[in-house]
Formats: sequence, structure tokens, C-alpha cells
Amino acid sequence: MNRREQLQYLNQFLLAEMPQFQEQADAVPDDNISQRRLLRSLMNVRPLWPLSPDFLNIQDALLSAEALEKGIVDADRLPPVSSDSRLAIWQGDITRLRTDAIVDADNSALLGCFVPCHGCIDNAIHTFSGVQLRSACAELMRQQGHEEQTGSAKITPAYNLPCKYVLHTVGPIIRGRVTKKDKDLLAACYRSCLNLAEQNGVRSIAFCCISTGEFHFPNREAAEIAVETVQKYRKESGSQIKVIFNVFKEIDYNIYRELLAADRTSEKRVRNV
Repeated sequence: MNRREQLQYLNQFLLAEMPQFQEQADAVPDDNISQRRLLRSLMNVRPLWPLSPDFLNIQDALLSAEALEKGIVDADRLPPVSSDSRLAIWQGDITRLRTDAIVDADNSALLGCFVPCHGCIDNAIHTFSGVQLRSACAELMRQQGHEEQTGSAKITPAYNLPCKYVLHTVGPIIRGRVTKKDKDLLAACYRSCLNLAEQNGVRSIAFCCISTGEFHFPNREAAEIAVETVQKYRKESGSQIKVIFNVFKEIDYNIYRELLAADRTSEKRVRNV
């Protein structure tokens, strides 16, 4: 089955489940890029229904091929910052990283972003992992019996991502001034992820910039908390886990490079590779 046939099958399957979107889908151009965007939208809005083995097989084949086309970045080959051999900065798409675990900044429902093609990291991770990720998160929430608390963490398989696991954490939402409680909760996100990673044998973990996007935590304060918490955790626990601070925006890249006294020459070699 070629790419066009994969997209056609997957979109038709989802539209059969959600016929209320058929009229909008009919207006989408027939080229592969537009049809792929339609597929992402339908995957984003799909409720928690049973998963068809045939659908999953074709979805997985598509996502695996796309991962190779985007280019997989091996976290073990990222050069460390000059100040610490177990820390690295990488600017780019976190869904390209081959590492033991990546961190997803979730909302308290832990079910991913339902807004079609939204630009948040939660949407990207669920999109390129596949629809299985939402089901896995839903099962964790069913077992727990309540929404996820801010500062805690959960772990799931990564499915079609190059990494092994996705760690899900809920950061604080900033409304107005940043409080001590907000800072403590953000630090708790990093500690919870590191603790859970160690419990599951994770040797390398990539953190996104938790709470700095839709949750409005100031970039510099968030980065300072991230770096301080990771360094304190490793010092107190003796952990040898490799930590990658994954950034997307230029402002975050510059802040982390400054905080970690990163070697500019070394960093330039790994930005968006």
C-alpha cells in the first residue's frame, strides 16, 4: 500500500466513525499534504473508541515511514554541554529523538490535545505516536479514578515514536504573577519524571519546556527551575541518567545555553540536525 492509499484508507475509516466531519473532509484538496493534515485532524478529535487492528497496522506503517523521512536524532550522539557530560541541549522536534523517554506536557485529563492540528507539544506527541497513546492514557486515568494532579507524572509506551517511553506530566498554569506554589509545582514535574524514569530503567530522558507554552510560565524562570531541579536531583541521588533539554523556540535555546554555560560551537552542530 503506497502513501496515497494509506491516507485514503485511514481517512475513510475515521470518517466512517465520525460522519459529522464528512462535509468538511470533502472540501479538503486531494493532494497528499492536505489529506495528511486531514488525517491528523481526525486523529486529534477521535474519541476513545475501540481500536481496529487493520487501522492500527496501516497507521503504524505510515507513522514509522514518516519518522524515517523526518530523520531520527540519536540522543546518545548529542554532544554534552561543556559544564556537564550528562546534560545536552537540542533545538528541534522532540518527536524525532531516539532516547529512552521524552516528556509530554499534558493537561489534567491526560488524554492529549483534541484541537485539530494544534501547535502544542501534546498534540504533536499524540499525533506521531498514534491513536494508541490516547487509549493508554485513558486506561491510566480509569485505573486512577481522577484527573492527574499538577506536578505528578505517568509513563506509557511511545508506540510509533523513536523513543521507548512517553512520560506525561501536568505543569502549573500561570494566571497573573508566578507564585512560590507555581515554582514548587514546576520543580515537582521534573522530580516526578526523573523518579519515574529511574524506576523504569530509563537511561536518557528529553524534557520539553514544561508549562512555558499554553500554560504561560515565563521562559527564563521555567528554565532556571528545570536546570536547578535536574542538577539537584542528580547530585542528591547519584543518578547517571542523561538529560536532554529539548527546546523549540530560539528564546529557550539561548536561555538554556546561558544557564548551562554551553559551548556555542558544540551546540551549533546539533541544532535541528
